[in-house]
Amino acid sequence: MHRRTTTSLARLASLSAHIRRPSSLPSPSRTRMSSSIVPPADVQPTPTPVFKDFNFSVSPIPKNPLGEGRHIKTAAALIIGDEILNGKTLDRNSNYFARFCFEQGIELKRIEVIADDEDEIIEASRRMVQQYDFVITSGGIGPTHDDITYASLAKSFSQGLTYHSETLARMEESSKHRKWVGTQTEEQQTARKRMALFPDAAEVLFVASDIWVPVIRLEGRLCIFPGIPSLFQKMLDNLKPFLPLPPAHLRPFRLQVFTPLPESSIAPFLTGLQKRVHPEGVRVGSYPVLQQGVYVSLIGADRERVRALGEEVEKEVQGRVVSEEEAEARRKVGVQ
Repeated sequence: MHRRTTTSLARLASLSAHIRRPSSLPSPSRTRMSSSIVPPADVQPTPTPVFKDFNFSVSPIPKNPLGEGRHIKTAAALIIGDEILNGKTLDRNSNYFARFCFEQGIELKRIEVIADDEDEIIEASRRMVQQYDFVITSGGIGPTHDDITYASLAKSFSQGLTYHSETLARMEESSKHRKWVGTQTEEQQTARKRMALFPDAAEVLFVASDIWVPVIRLEGRLCIFPGIPSLFQKMLDNLKPFLPLPPAHLRPFRLQVFTPLPESSIAPFLTGLQKRVHPEGVRVGSYPVLQQGVYVSLIGADRERVRALGEEVEKEVQGRVVSEEEAEARRKVGVQ
């Protein structure tokens, strides 16, 4: 689940900080097998996990799950957690996934946030897998009673649950130097092992040498991620070689022009521009910054064409082309 920084899934992120995987552990197999807390002002957040000093094997790259010659075109995200819906936790993973999709040339079509409810997880996962090429879930894979993502998704795709031996071995190796392991009761140990209890027909993909937690893939399209942002981000980035991503020439190019003029003053020009360039597959957007001006966004596959349009926009709106870094800096300080 997304919500615990000092218990279950926080542990999942930082299990075993200074160990090496012995050569005796078996090689991984791809066969079977939450967002951050918003703490009270007087509570210090859990430090971001540090990934280092690990030496696990990475899974071999499997065949294209979509079929030879095909690549991902559309995507969707299913964010799971009561704590997201009740405002306890700030969801950062959907934003990171949206950026990932844009950079890789994938059209993100849908983001849904649902409760820790088996029926909702089953309905949403089935629907999304039928409609989109690449679906991710975030949250609900810890050791407690309400971490039900694996079990719910197993039911969704008519699978049973089975412990994955390689994941158990990596989990044990990762935590063997932690004092609390030796003090756990049998019931507590069973709860911890739930994090290696996967749908029995799933692909188990170990995507990074410094993380014992695998990405679980179902139906060749749905990938299950933990909710902790640091883990989610690192695992998503390392999943790239395992995905049939679009070729580079199909990835969009975005150019932004900042103007001090109010949005109403540039609206007629932008309306006409969008009508003119829409047949070319260029998208025009405008995003006001309170009491400062407006960002005009141009997105298209033809970089030279977008740059040429950027020069036109600069002149018409009395603006200037700005970098992605400058635009992001304004967003981070909360002025947009």
